[in-house]
Amino acid sequence: MSWLNPTFVAEDENGSTVSYRDGKRLAWAWSVINPFFAWIGIGLYALTDQLWWLWYPVLQGYVIFPLLDAWLGEDTNNPPEAVVPQLEQDPYYRWLTYLVVPMHYIVFVGAAWWVMQAALPWHGYLAVAIAAGLAAGLGINTGHELGHKNRGIDRWLAKLVLAVPFYGHFWIEHNRGHHRHVSTPEDVASSRMGETIYQFALREMPGAARRGWQLEADRLSRKGVSVWSWQNEILQSYAVSLLLQGGLVVWLGLGVLPFLLIHNFLAWWQLTSANYVEHYGLLREKRDNGRYEPCQPHHSWNSNHKLTNQVLFHLQRHSDHHANMMRSYQSLRDFPDLPRLPNGYYGMFLLAYVPSLWFKVMNPRLLALPHVQGDWKKINVLPAKRDALMRQYGNSL
Repeated sequence: MSWLNPTFVAEDENGSTVSYRDGKRLAWAWSVINPFFAWIGIGLYALTDQLWWLWYPVLQGYVIFPLLDAWLGEDTNNPPEAVVPQLEQDPYYRWLTYLVVPMHYIVFVGAAWWVMQAALPWHGYLAVAIAAGLAAGLGINTGHELGHKNRGIDRWLAKLVLAVPFYGHFWIEHNRGHHRHVSTPEDVASSRMGETIYQFALREMPGAARRGWQLEADRLSRKGVSVWSWQNEILQSYAVSLLLQGGLVVWLGLGVLPFLLIHNFLAWWQLTSANYVEHYGLLREKRDNGRYEPCQPHHSWNSNHKLTNQVLFHLQRHSDHHANMMRSYQSLRDFPDLPRLPNGYYGMFLLAYVPSLWFKVMNPRLLALPHVQGDWKKINVLPAKRDALMRQYGNSL
């Protein structure tokens, strides 16, 4: 079964033979089964009859995972460039992203059915809805990976998995909007220094939906097609969402509506949290012609923490992703002198939810970056906070 751990062999640019084995190859399967963490609390409750176990998925995400990331450390290994074409063509990695799509439907529908049968108090109902929403946030990450591919099946699967949390506009906005404007003041999905995650959410959530819709409307207009056509790829995903979630209401009753609303919002909130930490305060230089410099690896915060990279399809190697958006997750690289997050995404999310702690950790780190070195012209700062931040930090860094 050589496909379990194949050796990739190629010649490098110097004519030397290089060989490579992906030491994380089997571990990538964690990304496929990780959505089922939403059911762990249900299982533990069934075994113990203790309601507090329903909150286990929240504990896992925001306490256990950050602690494990800190303990396991970082993985800075890169695949040799000579074997990257083989990695990109290996169907194993692609099939993992395909397999996780139905898992999200199973987790979502199963949790909705169970919560309506269990006769839980309100806090138990809330715990299951939050757990399901956290799992659906992983689905947005899967849609992110699939939506960056050119194959038709990948893009259809992206629309299908984004339908679970009713966020079908994401891959349109992300690919055509966020990647174009990332780390500039014009980008609704890039957070600014001094901006809390709560301020950012009020700008990012509606702004991303509007931008995604406008981008798709512009595309269809160029083709002479109405925005309300079935060629609208956002509407295609929304239609699946309506069938899925409307079907659950018909099947399970109106009592499932709060579950759906909480589930959807928590999934959206996970994306907002990721967007907030990925580009905080980073700024691309605006040239004399009014255009911004091309996106470079130092325009994204990077994290090499082992555990969360394995369960997030390498999303945290975000620097290479934005510099080379078509690279698949298994080929993403680390670079020296990158902006680095001190923990994986879940730990950074938790930090961001307490703005005073986030600013205490991240503002000095931002100012001390090698390409910034205290130069305020190289930071994307919240305009209303610029003067106060300059007084607070000055040029001491």
